[in-house]
Order: sequence, then structure tokens, then C-alpha cells
Amino acid sequence: MQSTQLADYSAQHFLWEANAGVATITLNRPERKNPLTFDSYAELRDLFRALVYADDIFCVVMRGAGGNFCSGGDVHEIIGPLTKMSMKELMGFTRMTGDLVKAMRACPQPIISAIEGICAGAGAIIAMSSDLRYAAPNAKVAFLFNRVGLAGCDMGACAILPRIIGQGRTSELLYTGRAMKTEEGERWGFYNGISDVPYDAATKMAHRIASGPTFANGITKNQLQYEWNMSVDQAIEAEAQAQAICMQTEDFVRAYDAFVNKEQPVFEGN
Repeated sequence: MQSTQLADYSAQHFLWEANAGVATITLNRPERKNPLTFDSYAELRDLFRALVYADDIFCVVMRGAGGNFCSGGDVHEIIGPLTKMSMKELMGFTRMTGDLVKAMRACPQPIISAIEGICAGAGAIIAMSSDLRYAAPNAKVAFLFNRVGLAGCDMGACAILPRIIGQGRTSELLYTGRAMKTEEGERWGFYNGISDVPYDAATKMAHRIASGPTFANGITKNQLQYEWNMSVDQAIEAEAQAQAICMQTEDFVRAYDAFVNKEQPVFEGN
């Protein structure tokens, strides 16, 4: 498929802006702590699917407006209607929300979440599904499905979260629905850092990543995702093939030439 340009994408259900290859998605319903709706779920899913083909976006930052990240699915616009749906309709919804996580993990651009205040339910899943996470001291991440009578196995939580913080810690959070304290999140490896202004920390890292060999970064994300299901021997072979592909890029040549000339390489993503 032909590559696309997404820097000027016009979002309908959240804010989108792009600068120097770094896009920012802002969940923008601050009066309700930025809950998701059926429409915003679907638009986020479709946008991350489209990012696979974008050649002008190299890193994505996610944040919420008004001092909170995301309070999860909107109680009145999602939770209420779900209680009246048939099994077929419910399966359609849960598969659609899972497709958002699949799209986030499949797009080649690293995703960085900047987390302030409330980050609950589906908001916690979005943070979990990101590649890096920076938190404010007041961040409260809660996988609270248990507290509303549901299983903790939502949108890949039982598969992804243990790989970040471990099986025992994941079990506690999913069985109780309690909020993970910020210092716990950093100590357990959920957060890459704590900052009074996590968006600034996330954006700084995003621009650093975007200035690197972006094609190779996409390969790294791909391997981090798919090697979960491989044996060590399979992973080593997959990485051998992936690295050989990267050795065919102009960025690899640029890095060598810069080293020879005692210069900093300027990568162009090809």
C-alpha cells in the first residue's frame, strides 16, 4: 500500500497535532476526566492502523487534558448501554476495544504515554499498551474492572501487564482493582520516569526517538512485540533476519560514514 501523510490529520473525537515527526494525541473531555466513547475507541483504533502506512510520523505521545489521563469507558455512553446489549453485540464491543490495543502494538511508531491524575480502566490499558510511560507524582493507574463486576482480563491485560511488572504484582492489581501508586509504578518498571510535567518528559523522549533511525526503530518495536511468542532460537533467527534488513538501509551507511568522519549521524529513516 502507498505511504500516507498524517501530520495534517483532522481528528473528530480527540485532539491531534504533529511537529517534526512527533504526533500528540490529547484525550479532550476534561470535565469528565477524558473518558472514551464508542466513537473515540473506533477512531483511535483506525488512526493507529493508519499509522502503519504513515511516512511523516515517527513517534506518538498520548496524554489527557485538564490534569487527568483517562477515566476509562464513559459510564453513561458506554457502561450503561453495555448492560442492555446481547452477547453478539457485547462480543463486537470487546473485540473492537481489543483491536485498539492490537493496532497500538502493530504500528511501527513508538508510543509514549504522559500520565497525570486518573488513569483507570481503558485508560490504564492504553498506558500499558504504550512503549514508554512517564508519570506525574499524582498519577493513579487502576485496572479497576474487578470493581465493576468484570474480570481483569480486559484488552490484553493478563498477557501484557505481567511482562511489564511481573505476574504476582499484576495478579494483585487485577484481583483488587486498586490504584498503583506512582512510586510503586516506577519501582516495578511500569514507568520510565516520574516528572512534575510528564508531557515534557514524554515529548523530549519522543523527539529523541524521532531523530534516530526510524525505520530501525520500527523493526525494534516489531521484534519486541512478536518475540513474546518465540523460543530463544526462533527469536535469535528473527533478529538475524531483522538486523540484516536494517543493514541494507542508508541510515546504517550514514552512521558508519559519520563515525569515520567523527561526526554525529543525521538519520533520515531510509
